[in-house]
Amino acid sequence: MTTIAIVGAGKGLGLAVAERFAREGFAVALISRNQARLDDLAASLRAEGHQAAGFAANVRDGDSLRHALEQATEQLGPIEVLQYSPLPAKEYMRPVLETTAEDLVGPIEFSVYGSVTAVRQVLPGMRALGHGTILFVNGGSAVRPGARVTGTSVAFAGETAYAQLLHDAVRDEDVHVGQLIIPFGIDDGQDDHSGQSIAERLWAIHTERGDFRTYAEPLPE
Repeated sequence: MTTIAIVGAGKGLGLAVAERFAREGFAVALISRNQARLDDLAASLRAEGHQAAGFAANVRDGDSLRHALEQATEQLGPIEVLQYSPLPAKEYMRPVLETTAEDLVGPIEFSVYGSVTAVRQVLPGMRALGHGTILFVNGGSAVRPGARVTGTSVAFAGETAYAQLLHDAVRDEDVHVGQLIIPFGIDDGQDDHSGQSIAERLWAIHTERGDFRTYAEPLPE
């Protein structure tokens, strides 16, 4: 059995993706900062007959993130799919004229350093398997910067550049790197905005292995 590691797992999209991949036979490694919440999510998945466990880590702490992914591999099996989708903190979203250089440290550590750390931890295992998928999930500011969300706009741009370069570097190794842009609030009442609908899109990115970027829906004009 191979594993999907979901960095930024929560009861919304993270759980929906976990359930979708678990139905296909994946073990599920849930990674976020709160161990108690992770244990509850993992218990709900195990109650449905799936193999799952939670591993606490802070994506701004490289050692803790590497350790969580290492534990996941040891306990659940090799990581075939990595999803990097932690939810940015509200303080990362300040207007551009109020944003200082210090304000950008957290977002960049969160989106860029964290994603690079996670990828470098799991990529050797994917190469050993002979295949793998790395999924980046971002909001619309990753491709259209917003003046009121400066930190995430700058950090998502860096994450996007890294993901695109990674896609080009490993595509001949049967490791697919895909980015999903979600320009709306998940579970906002529309059926195609539900966590389950987004999970289906991520499953399709994993299985169809098409272009680098997919839009959950077109960006508003």
